[in-house]
Amino acid sequence: MAGEKLSRAAVAERALRLGDQEGVEAVTIRRLAQELGVTPMALYWHFKNKDELLLGIVDHALSTVRADRSAADPWQKQLRAMVEALVTVMREHPSLAELMHAVDKTEGESFTRATNDALTLLTAAGFGIEEAYWVASHLLHAAIGLVHAQPDCPMNVPADQAGEWRRQKRLSMESLPADKYPMVVAFAATYSRAPDTERYYAFGVDLVMAGVEAMAQSNATELDQRNGPRRA
Repeated sequence: MAGEKLSRAAVAERALRLGDQEGVEAVTIRRLAQELGVTPMALYWHFKNKDELLLGIVDHALSTVRADRSAADPWQKQLRAMVEALVTVMREHPSLAELMHAVDKTEGESFTRATNDALTLLTAAGFGIEEAYWVASHLLHAAIGLVHAQPDCPMNVPADQAGEWRRQKRLSMESLPADKYPMVVAFAATYSRAPDTERYYAFGVDLVMAGVEAMAQSNATELDQRNGPRRA
């Protein structure tokens, strides 16, 4: 049981949960040892210092972001699955975005593998290797931004206070001069109910993927026009 508790994955998972609950600054070797009921020395077997611990957390969290190389699915479907997996793990772990900014994530196995998967799919879509990297980077930051900008209450608002928070937000917007900000005032009515969060995330993924797919199609059309009609 102790061996299972102190596996690298288990330590990283508990550290990730600690970051979600109390913020990244709470994630230290000493605090994590207290959470696991062991001495700090027991954790040095896996992570020599806090920097290695934070990188290990990110590497563990991103392990689910991968393309299915065994499937015959088209690149669009595989890339979408990667974006959806990234959004899912970002939603599950509010501290992940800050953690990814705190470390050099390119040193982690999971991030490097995910990057390679994305580049493989995007070059198959017709992007050059440099353009493919730009697209992959944009998709990463789009996923981070999508989760950060989630509609409705901030994460620190207790669930039983959400209704009141929405009411105050609606009243604040409705109090703006309607002749100056008519669309903002009209938007205020949406705070009369809880937003459809799942629809928001699906819409966001559709939005970024539509851009990638449209550009890939445009590149393919341009290439066909440049090459001219094919001979029979």
